[in-house]
Amino acid sequence: MLFSANIGFLYTDLPLPDRIRAAKRAGFDAVECHFPYDVPVAEMRAALDETGLPMLGLNTVPGNPAAGDFGLAALPDRAEEAAAAVRQAVEYGAAMGAANVHVMAGRTDGGAAAEQAYRATLGLACDLAAEKGMTVLIEPINRRDVAGYHLAHVEQAAETIAALGRDNLRIMFDCYHTQIMQGDLIRRFQTHLPLVGHVQIAAVPDRGEPDGGEICFERLLAAFATAGWKAPVGAEYKPRGGDTEAGLGWLAPLRAALT
Repeated sequence: MLFSANIGFLYTDLPLPDRIRAAKRAGFDAVECHFPYDVPVAEMRAALDETGLPMLGLNTVPGNPAAGDFGLAALPDRAEEAAAAVRQAVEYGAAMGAANVHVMAGRTDGGAAAEQAYRATLGLACDLAAEKGMTVLIEPINRRDVAGYHLAHVEQAAETIAALGRDNLRIMFDCYHTQIMQGDLIRRFQTHLPLVGHVQIAAVPDRGEPDGGEICFERLLAAFATAGWKAPVGAEYKPRGGDTEAGLGWLAPLRAALT
């Protein structure tokens, strides 16, 4: 099993390019990030070229977090901002060599207008990403952590994908979020595997290292591999002690258990 370090949450004491280098030293096979836009893309690309690690993806900007924003794509009154966020992410991601762009939906009332806005933004994202050979990801996020998030269930994501009919639109299957909202992870993953573009893990309920909590990742990821998953799994967790290096004791045993 291959593992990707999410450098949005890991190695946060280091500048973003140095987090890539730290992930390489720790033995990760790839990296992914959240919002790298304050860093010149040439610096990110240099670190990726130096380490040889692939960049799996980045997020569109969330809007104004201080005002409660957690994405823009499904907000009918902010379509221009959402489109600008998509263009920014695709341009930066392509220059960095990223494989995927995660388009953040945002908090909505869950109504038809929000879904219509979401699909319009995703259509634009898919068009732009296709020109760069990139995939667009949509992620069901739990409403305990992000109240009112527009996309919270895997089946809802599958419905949106079916409605758009785009070949480069896929689900980000985050085990942490899906366990909180729905559970039944193995069967849900098996059912939707043809639509899954990326997998992420973290312990539930504390979102710490994947060596505690209620999910046995040795069994879960073995089942994912048996179902046919071969791409890297994203380690998108928040180190319990705040020190990424000190909490990496899970990586080698989990990799060995899945070899």
